[in-house]
This record gives sequence, C-alpha cells and structure tokens, in this order.
Amino acid sequence: MARLASWRFRFGFGNPSTAAFLVGFCSGDLRAPTAVTDRRYRCRLAGARALPIFLIQLPAFCRYTAPMKFIACVGTGLLALAGAAWAAGGEKLDIEQVWSGHPVGFCLLTHAPHQFVAYYDAQRRMSVAQRTLASTNWTITKLPSQLGWDSHNYVTMALDREGFLHVSGNMHCVPLVYFRSEKPFDAASLKKLPMTGDRETRVTYPIFLRDKANCLVFRYRDGRSGSGDDLYNVYDEKTRSWKRLLASPLMSGLGKMNAYASVPRLGPDGRFHVVWVWRNNGGCESNHDISYARSDDLATWTDSAGKPLALPITLATGEIVDPVPIRGGILNGGNALGFDSAQRPIITYYKYDAHGDTQIYAARREASGWKSVQVSDWKGYRWDFSGGGTIIGEMHVGAVEPAGEGKLALAYHSGRGAGTWVLDEATLKPIPGAKPNVHREPGPPSLGKITSSFPGMQRKNAHDIGTPPPGKRYLLTWETLGANRDRPRTGPLPEPVMLRLVSWPVKE
Repeated sequence: MARLASWRFRFGFGNPSTAAFLVGFCSGDLRAPTAVTDRRYRCRLAGARALPIFLIQLPAFCRYTAPMKFIACVGTGLLALAGAAWAAGGEKLDIEQVWSGHPVGFCLLTHAPHQFVAYYDAQRRMSVAQRTLASTNWTITKLPSQLGWDSHNYVTMALDREGFLHVSGNMHCVPLVYFRSEKPFDAASLKKLPMTGDRETRVTYPIFLRDKANCLVFRYRDGRSGSGDDLYNVYDEKTRSWKRLLASPLMSGLGKMNAYASVPRLGPDGRFHVVWVWRNNGGCESNHDISYARSDDLATWTDSAGKPLALPITLATGEIVDPVPIRGGILNGGNALGFDSAQRPIITYYKYDAHGDTQIYAARREASGWKSVQVSDWKGYRWDFSGGGTIIGEMHVGAVEPAGEGKLALAYHSGRGAGTWVLDEATLKPIPGAKPNVHREPGPPSLGKITSSFPGMQRKNAHDIGTPPPGKRYLLTWETLGANRDRPRTGPLPEPVMLRLVSWPVKE
C-alpha cells in the first residue's frame, strides 16, 4: 500500500514552499540565553483537558476527592477518551509568545535527544529555542536579526555531521543572514558569520540539504525575481568553512529572468531530480516553461535522457517539459515531483487549458520524450493571479505515489474542492469511482479552534524537518493573520500569540 496523502498535506501544512520579502536588518550582539519553564499541555480533545494526567493520577484522586466530584470528572474523562483514543499520549508544550501580524515560516528540527525551534518572537526578533526531549524547559537565544513585513522571510536551520547548528533566514534580496554555533548542539553559542564571502549581498530562499555522503549543502538565490541565479555551497566540517559546490550557478536567467526551482529530491532511482519554472519579472503571471534536470551527485547534471547539461543551465540550454507561455496559469511553487512504479519521474502542476480554465496536469518522461496529460476536467474555473508579493494560495497539487495494481494516487486542493484521484498508471487519467487503498500515518491531535478574537486570524503550522525518535511525531502551531502581499498593515494589529509544540504517538 502507498502512503499517499500524508498528514502534512491533508492538514494544509508544510512549504518549500514555498517557501517572502521586506528588508530585514541585523544589529546588536547575541544576547544571553534565557531559561524558560513553560506549562505543559496534554491532548485537548472533545473539550476535555489533561486526560492522560487525570488517568495517571486516578488512584490518588479516588482517595482524596469528594465522590460526586470524582464521578463527574470520570464521566468527562471517559467521554473524551472514547472519542479520541487514537490520540492518547498527545501533548502540547508552550514555547513563547510570537509575532502574529503576518505569516512567516518557522522551523522545527529534532535530533534526538535534542530539539530546536527557530522563529520570530513577539518583538519580531529571530529566536532559537532549545530543549532535550526529556525536558519541558526551553532555553531561548535571541539573534540579531529583526523581521519586517515580508512573508517570504522564513527561518531555517540544520545540523552538520559534528552536531554544530546552522541557522539562516529573514532575507529577500538583502545581505546573507547566517549563524553557526561554536559548540555542538548549543544554540546559545550561535555566531553571525559569512559563508564564502562571494555573491552574498542579495540573498533569498535559503535552503539546507544533504548530498549522498550526508555533507551539508546550502542553496540560495543571488539576485531578485526576474533576474537571479541559483548558487550551491558545501560545508567542510574539518575546516569549518563553506566553499562552492558548483563553480557556476546551477541555473541562470542571464539577467533576463530567474529560475524558481524545487529542492533537489533524491528519487528511488538514486538520482537527484529538480523541477523549475522561469519567471521574467516580479509579477507572478510572468512564470513560464516548466523544466527538468537530474544529477547523480548534485555537481554534474543531465537532462532526462542522460545528455550532459553545461552549467549554468539557461532557458536555451535546459530541458523544457511543457512550454507554458507567460500568463499561461503556472505559478512558481505550483508543481510537485513524484515517481511511478517504474521509477520514472512524474511532474504534476496546474495551468490554463485551451479554454482558459485552470486544470491539473501530469507529465511523465516516456521513451519518446515528455508526455503531459490533463487530469482534471473543471468547467468555468480559473485561478487568475498576478502581481508581486506573497499571494494567497488557492491551488495545491501533491506528488503522485504508487498505489498498487497499476494505480497512482494524486492529492489536490483547489477552488473547486479537495480530494485524491486514483490514476491509471498507464494513461495518467483518473479511474472513475476508484478509491485509493492507502495507509495514512496518524496526524496530530485536534489543534482546537482559533483562540484569538482578532478578525482574520488563521492557524499556521510547521512540520519537523529532523528525525524524531521512533513512535513520536512533532509539529509547531501558532495563529497569525494571512498574507498581505508583503506590505505593512495599518491600524490595530493582533496581540502576540503562543507558539506551541504538539507531539503525538505513531506506530512505526
């Protein structure tokens, strides 16, 4: 059975992508960490709180509590337990109050027995909270980087093979913001540093990833939307220094455009695969030409037929999967990469059809080249987007996954609803009436309703990019206003909200 719509997709969290833009600034020195002991919350389901604690303490409760109070509490607890037995063991742990005036990505990294959370606090200061998994106490370090109003300015982090912490974020066409710890697994020792010192004045979209040897790699864009290059650095633990992985950019718009590329994905065939669109200017309607490349080592690249690609890859030299024109309905970040049972890459994306309606497509590399198939068949539905800044997403398409018996599963969300198609693996067309036979890992306990009374507040989440211990999963959750095209808001703003860590058990 395939694990097709993961809990991240079904609950609407998780993105590279998607990984937005106002000039942040750095000033001051690293502040001393502060130890914070926070209240611990057990799972809150069907209106019952602290149920596991209540059950653990039940014998003592029987001895010292008045009978009627005891019976009432037992009734409440058992009702909640009956409706939420699957989530027994779920927990909520407060971290601290955070900014809620606009959405921006936070980061959760678990490396047992350590756990790190990177975020912007109530004063919009970049912060890193750290604890051991056995403790409910957070140690919080404030970093000299201040968030503005840009929803692209997420913060991310990684650990190298010796346990040193690397943090980067709060950037859109500004100088590199990067910190590295001076001690292993110690956020309190984070220090602001350059990387190579070259092309680090107009940085956007920091991403940490690893090659096959588990070396730490850092990818970022140098330049701006419509004129930028994708650069890759690799970290050397022996010298504790960065150098270029590639002598030139992986992709270059030659000053006329830039590539919005996916994070290279290691496929079942042992190769790295990357998909991108080109964009001519700051307007999201100027995206065009879905393209593809693959690599064995992130250093040398080929097209889907194995033909070497000279670097940097440009619009003229790259492999185009679908020559979607400008204003053709494709969006940077609006595609996904999956594989069929034969390990062939399949790119799913959306664009306008011949009638101008938005449709979802699946493109696969066949023997004769890329073949694109229309999956949806919506009439009179068009998501018309334009302009710059962070837009409010209306469409999402997942990656295909093998679903057994010559079938593929494809999850989606659109203005016409959400669901999962079962595709015929041979034709990539939906099978009428077919239901996916899949195993879904349990998601988090109920996160409850929005608690803020401020109009327009919504929930935002960040999944764990690390490696949790067996049988455990973690999620960050907080409330915030929605995107505002990266422009400052005027008038009243919501109060800071609590950033919480949610955990729950799973069967491995």
